Amino acid sequence: MSQIVWLVSYPKSGNTWLRAFLANLLADNDTPADINNLNVGGIASNRRIADEALGLECSDLTPEEIERYRPEVYRSRANGSETLLFVKTHDAYTLNSDSEPLFPSDITRAAVYVVRSPLDVSVSFAQYATKTIDEAIEGMARETMALAARHDRLDLQLRQRLLSWSHHVSSWLDQIAIPVHVMRYEDISREPIEAFTGAVRFLGLEHDLERVRRAVTFSSFDTLRQQELKHGFREKPLHAESFFRSGRVGAWREILTKTQVERLIRDHGTIMRRLGYVPETTCAE
Repeated sequence: MSQIVWLVSYPKSGNTWLRAFLANLLADNDTPADINNLNVGGIASNRRIADEALGLECSDLTPEEIERYRPEVYRSRANGSETLLFVKTHDAYTLNSDSEPLFPSDITRAAVYVVRSPLDVSVSFAQYATKTIDEAIEGMARETMALAARHDRLDLQLRQRLLSWSHHVSSWLDQIAIPVHVMRYEDISREPIEAFTGAVRFLGLEHDLERVRRAVTFSSFDTLRQQELKHGFREKPLHAESFFRSGRVGAWREILTKTQVERLIRDHGTIMRRLGYVPETTCAE
């Protein structure tokens, strides 16, 4: 039986960047890995994989019923693999109606949690979801926030409960069943080799400095954006202009109003302070 490493983040926080790095590190090729074929385990909420693992149609079940089965889906995936699986998820760490964690510790090696300042997340998530920034900020504060939760159509993914941004972060960082390595998006941007090397060491993956450097180069934001411009990116929403927009740390200072910054700090100040995200000064109105 294999084990799973959960690659966790709130949406638009750097999960794809981490997956691209791991794909390039593991492939160890002379050319960048294809962003449309990051063969490191897929996403935990894939409906087709759940249907196949369970031998039934999840569309016949309620979201709550599906969550009761999700731990078994992941056990099935682990039992069917002989290699370490890296599985992306945007789910908060929650329990199903049987009081069982969605992510079973018995088939888990660890989790890598990528966190990004909610100030920049609000800007990026608004663009990604084609919402206003105020709508994005409101959603980040809702405890009922979820992806793929519409009732008027069948999504390719299962429902993913995010909770609020703050509780998404604390749900993973404060649980004790799974070892967690935290990576700040801002640290990855500033010192990518150091940041990714820390994750590699935490996971016990084979590596050397040159291999890490090459993987960092092949997964740089510019490289990913150029691939999207040339070949498209199948994870980009149909209504979004692009998936890899700018990736710049601190872009919120040029976009958010003082009122929006104050709202985000009011909603998430405790976790922001814990992670060093409360700015000394805010932007001007």
